[in-house]
Amino acid sequence: MAAIDAEDKMKPEEAAVHSTADNDPRPLSQVFEDLSLTATAPVSFTELEDAFTDRSFAALLTFFAILNLLPLPPGTGVVTGIPLVLVSVQMVMGRESVWLPAFMRTKTISPDRFRLVSDKVVPWLKWLERYIRPRNWPFGRRQGDRWLGAFTTILGMSVVLPMPLSNWLPALATAIIGIALCERDGRLMFGGLVLGVVSIGIVTGFAFIAASVLAYAASFWPF
Repeated sequence: MAAIDAEDKMKPEEAAVHSTADNDPRPLSQVFEDLSLTATAPVSFTELEDAFTDRSFAALLTFFAILNLLPLPPGTGVVTGIPLVLVSVQMVMGRESVWLPAFMRTKTISPDRFRLVSDKVVPWLKWLERYIRPRNWPFGRRQGDRWLGAFTTILGMSVVLPMPLSNWLPALATAIIGIALCERDGRLMFGGLVLGVVSIGIVTGFAFIAASVLAYAASFWPF
């Protein structure tokens, strides 16, 4: 991953260290594919975090967002949206590494289910990765994490709302922003932000309509 911030000039010895395991050159699709191919036991969220190395915030954001794009039982967004909010809030806080509650870190996905997720996600990621690259990134290396984290926190809260069809579009916007953050692609980030604003507007509209309907129904309540 190319360093974008010109202010972050590293000494040669620091650059050598920074270009090893902490800067995995594999694209995100390859990380998912390698994990699915080698998974012989349930995959935990801790293993995912380790596999994503220095991209843990952006990659976990993408992963949890993608979970919400899969066909899941109604109301699942209340559970799968919480990690989005947790990761996003920690980005705003400027944490160096992701913290997840113990019950979530030990949460596992069976190898077959992880491969199913990977089979659905990897082709889409590979198609997208042909067009994305580090470009037009408007932030410093760490500044963008805070601003985008604030925005994806709102999107994550939209995913958590238990409203029909309310979580898909915010989750898609979050996934796009996560991928853009991984590659420092400013154009893709802009597209994700536009989609995010549209999705928030739609969710807000649904919430307003639902509140109006409930208020109208309550006016007929005899008590």
